[in-house]
Amino acid sequence: MEEIISIFKKTGVIPVVKLENKDHAVPLAHALADGGILCIEITFRSSAAEESIKKISFEVPEMLVGAGTVLTIEQAGKAINAGAKFLVSPGFNPKIVDFALSKEIPMFPGVNDPSAIEAALEKGLTTLKFFPAELSGGCGMLKAFSGPFAQVKFIPTGGINLSNLENYLSLPNVLACGGSWLVKQDLIEGNHFKKITYLASEANKAAMKYYSE
Repeated sequence: MEEIISIFKKTGVIPVVKLENKDHAVPLAHALADGGILCIEITFRSSAAEESIKKISFEVPEMLVGAGTVLTIEQAGKAINAGAKFLVSPGFNPKIVDFALSKEIPMFPGVNDPSAIEAALEKGLTTLKFFPAELSGGCGMLKAFSGPFAQVKFIPTGGINLSNLENYLSLPNVLACGGSWLVKQDLIEGNHFKKITYLASEANKAAMKYYSE
């Protein structure tokens, strides 16, 4: 877990990707790495997710790859077997959390209210996804959480882009931000990987203002 947290901090941004074609997985991973981003979340919102995770795990070992939108234990198992180093879910499902913990795989469930945060703390989780970030109160809500939940670090996701990235990263309880603006479908499907590298570099430079280690 410490190594994963360290990579998140050094990167500042976790690209959240829906891949329709597994053949885009490796060039996309290289494009992000060239821009200074060494982690990626492949969502289980397409049939190519499992194979994409596998290809990145084996062919781009420097890239930390995780699985997102994990809604079932079956998906969690497939992701782990494919080489995912962490799991992310949009909400808090105790069965999936328990499964991940039993496999000793870091899990970042989505929360946006005190009750879900307390449920996560009960499981020993102190790094959580804040989703959907902008629609759930954004930076204001995260500031409110910092008082009663001082031990929790958040990964806000949903509605984040380069224009508001620094607002989130400046908050002490934000570890990194998840976002899809770096990896839009038209860029991936059009093989515009140089553009993705440029966007990744922009985001990484913005993040390094807050994470210098």
